[in-house]
Amino acid sequence: MKNIKILYNQNKLYNEITSDAYYTDQRDEFSIRLVFNGNEHYTIGQKDYNIYPGTFIVINEGTLYSRKIYSDIPANTFAVLFSSSFLSEFHYNSLCDDKYLLDNPYNFNTNNTPTFLETIYPCKGDMMFNLLHLTHHFHNWLIDELLIDEYIYHCLFLFYKLYNQEIVTKSEKLNMLNYKTRTEVFKRLNLAKDFILSNYNQNITLEDISHYCCLSTTHLFRTFKQAYYCSPHQYLMQTRLNNAGHLLKTTDYEINEIVNLVGFDSASSFIRLFKNRFNITPGTYRIDHSKKSA
Repeated sequence: MKNIKILYNQNKLYNEITSDAYYTDQRDEFSIRLVFNGNEHYTIGQKDYNIYPGTFIVINEGTLYSRKIYSDIPANTFAVLFSSSFLSEFHYNSLCDDKYLLDNPYNFNTNNTPTFLETIYPCKGDMMFNLLHLTHHFHNWLIDELLIDEYIYHCLFLFYKLYNQEIVTKSEKLNMLNYKTRTEVFKRLNLAKDFILSNYNQNITLEDISHYCCLSTTHLFRTFKQAYYCSPHQYLMQTRLNNAGHLLKTTDYEINEIVNLVGFDSASSFIRLFKNRFNITPGTYRIDHSKKSA
């Protein structure tokens, strides 16, 4: 089941619930894409990405991509697609100061849309809160388009803020004077990060990550820690534990099943690491969140 809402300004909202779908050779407007449960697989160029709850991917206008869903349980996917004129105006306003905008409120080029790094971003905090509200109003067919507009503006505002945190600031942490070198290394580090996020439940090695992002293992280890403040292995463990927390809150899977689903070798190591990260056992974590949702 899928629904599409096209707004008066040509922005679009897309929602789909399915356990089996495949779309190839797609080109759209700039879009933010996420899942609320299940997972969705994207192929952009020769790179593969798996999107799970708690993350989203952005795809630039005109990028050729394919996506598929094949799951035992229905996946709920959602996307916000921004029209070229809307994105151009927003970007123009983000670059200019108030004094200039007073004299030149409409002096933007509708054909000059920005491009962003097509990578996996964290979906949490205000960003998740805003998207949840957006989907709530999307499913209410008595749609207040002014309110929807506000959520879409805020969604883009939060993405720009997140982009600065996740891309601009982290790339500047790399100890390299040459801008082109720093930019290229950070692009490859994002591929490493995306590989971990997409394959966190598999038995992956540093060599697997290194091969995927075309960095030597030593270079990867050193620069990854500079950008993300942790090693690739620590990032993998954090990802597994965060996804385990999501499954504890949203499913009835037994703990041993969750251990296998997120890629841990044993329940004992999972429970120990989970308690170290959240200061609570998985069982108590599930009980506490069940009480909050009751």
